[in-house]
Amino acid sequence: MNAVPAGSEQEERAELKELARLLPAGPVEQVLPPGRRSHHKDVLMQLIDRDHERDSGASPVRPRRRPARPALVAGAVAVAVALAAGLTVGIGAGRDDGGTAGRPGASSTAGGTTGSGTTGGSRGAVVTLDRIAAVALRTDVEPVDDGQFVYVRSRVAGNEGAFDGPVELGEPHERQVWFSQRQGPVTDVGLIREDGQDWPIEVGVPDGTDPKDSAVPAGFDRPTYAWLASLPTDPDALLKLLYADTRVEQGEDKDQAVFGRIGDLIGEQIMPSATAAAFYKATARIPGVTEVADAVDAVGRHGIAIAREDTRHGTRTEWIFDPGTLDYLGVRTVFSRDTERAEAGTVYDTSAVLERAVVDKSGQEPGERRRAGRG
Repeated sequence: MNAVPAGSEQEERAELKELARLLPAGPVEQVLPPGRRSHHKDVLMQLIDRDHERDSGASPVRPRRRPARPALVAGAVAVAVALAAGLTVGIGAGRDDGGTAGRPGASSTAGGTTGSGTTGGSRGAVVTLDRIAAVALRTDVEPVDDGQFVYVRSRVAGNEGAFDGPVELGEPHERQVWFSQRQGPVTDVGLIREDGQDWPIEVGVPDGTDPKDSAVPAGFDRPTYAWLASLPTDPDALLKLLYADTRVEQGEDKDQAVFGRIGDLIGEQIMPSATAAAFYKATARIPGVTEVADAVDAVGRHGIAIAREDTRHGTRTEWIFDPGTLDYLGVRTVFSRDTERAEAGTVYDTSAVLERAVVDKSGQEPGERRRAGRG
């Protein structure tokens, strides 16, 4: 990891602590997948710049950028609270508008109707999602107990260019995450290991308040295996629940918000087979979802993708699946049209899931668990 001068580090932390003092804490949501961290980092830097302008009345002084740190999503209100603890947080949930851009890699099929007659994804996407759901339903999944952790190891890369400048994809690197499966309210959500350091995933607790008042139970904002197992497996009922629970800001597209929330859940969680199948079938019912014939994950694996367009930013988010087994490979965001920041086809961020497992404690890798068992 590149060294950061001590003075620069201290100044940045002081600025973030001051911003934390000004903003109340909000509820934790879930760790952002690599496919959306870079955009939220850009927005975060804009918030910091605006804070500088308001306090000094001068031109904004942009703090030195560091590689993206995945962490908690709690809306703009809780951004500074988590940052003060040393984490880079996402703002919002990267909501996009749907649509189709006739660019390389984009699906050539437009949105159609599902078998139930409701408007949904393209015909190709519906067929592929049905096949993926069938594979998920046949997959044996090891249940996760209350005291255990879901472990996911990935290869990731994100935009490291200036937040308002040309996109520069960083070098791929390893990312490991551990998610607590405690059902009751917690403030210690898990752990991220990235860039050679461990980054705790914690709920922001304002000074002078009882941590118990900020603790978050299992739910959409902190999914656990047991909670996911409690969800309806009828795709229409599940989709209705998703739309009812998903919050959007003014101007955001709720269809894309729901697509993004499902993407978060399938990317870095372990869930029962029937629940996974229901999520894929529910996705087929979201308007604007398309199929991409060829997409490449962060380690170079080619696959077919289920995608949705963000017409405002000119990007497309793609969930990538192995073309033979239909196993989930990863996610990437690419520019679907030329913009001031990048040409069509430019990769904004990308990830590849390399391993999922269940371990007994935070920071433990699957091999360590097996060795401990033999001992």
